[in-house]
Amino acid sequence: MTKLTHAKREDLPKGYFVFPKTRRYPIEDAAHARDALARSSGKPEHAAVAAAVRRKFPEIEIEK
Repeated sequence: MTKLTHAKREDLPKGYFVFPKTRRYPIEDAAHARDALARSSGKPEHAAVAAAVRRKFPEIEIEK
């Protein structure tokens, strides 16, 4: 996975985040989408992260 620096993260469009208002869980590529799934696992926001990843990357298999 490529390193996402603070400057690069700030330059990402809001559509690249699961939660665009707070700019949480960047999913600009498949590697970051998988990381977002792993980091949200067991948290209340996991369903929203999984739904966003499923929409943007349907080829990623998401465990239920």
